[in-house]
Amino acid sequence: MDNEKIKDILLDIQETKLEFSVVQSGKESKRVNGLYKPDTREIILHNKNFKTDNQLIYTAVHEYTHHLINEERIAANGGREPPHEARCHTRAFWARFEALLEIAEQKGYYSIQISDSPELEALTKEIREKYIAQNGHLMIAFGKALVKAQALCEQANIRYEDYIDRVLQLPRNTASSMQKVSTLTDADADMGFDNMKIVAGTRKADERAKVTAAIKAGKSPDSVIAMMKRKSREIDPKEKLEKERARLTKTISELTARLEYVEESLASL
Repeated sequence: MDNEKIKDILLDIQETKLEFSVVQSGKESKRVNGLYKPDTREIILHNKNFKTDNQLIYTAVHEYTHHLINEERIAANGGREPPHEARCHTRAFWARFEALLEIAEQKGYYSIQISDSPELEALTKEIREKYIAQNGHLMIAFGKALVKAQALCEQANIRYEDYIDRVLQLPRNTASSMQKVSTLTDADADMGFDNMKIVAGTRKADERAKVTAAIKAGKSPDSVIAMMKRKSREIDPKEKLEKERARLTKTISELTARLEYVEESLASL
């Protein structure tokens, strides 16, 4: 597959107004399969790393994701080149990359066919059933035990935080996540603990249902989190103003109380 063909595929997946080029290095690299150079808008592919065009397209889409994000950052910066970020593989990046991969699959440019390897297919089934699902059920039971331990600590006048830190030697965030997951009435343990944490972090029941459906549909955790962040930004204008009013009212009340204290203090001097 030549460079122009790769570029045509990328443009068919998603168009860009920012010109770019695709260059196959003709080399093998032990460090990276490819890279994107924002200064020159070049997508470099170390094609000797790939055995198939399918593998090459995967990396090409990865680097093209960097290009599309770079295009958006330039537009947001008034058309000027923005400073390069030290961390480029963010959660938002992986969500965007996955979305482009799905388009590539739909158009027949890329595929991940586990069924091509019966051994891998069987192992995948074992991983899902024996480890992911069982881990989910175990963490729910673990979380319920922690909820009970917290109640017993309170009865015994023991600080639960100290119990978690120095007796069980658990990270507090992990303990908190397990407790949240264990209280979900609509939890699907088969999706595994990490995915259940995402569900537990969603407050509204209807939103939790959407998150669960997205996970079951095969969306990655990063994509699901990105989806929920987009929804959280899509707040009704009235609701947004009401929240701002409540925040300002609270701030004014706190400042008024502080002003009264300062005036009383000055009067007593």
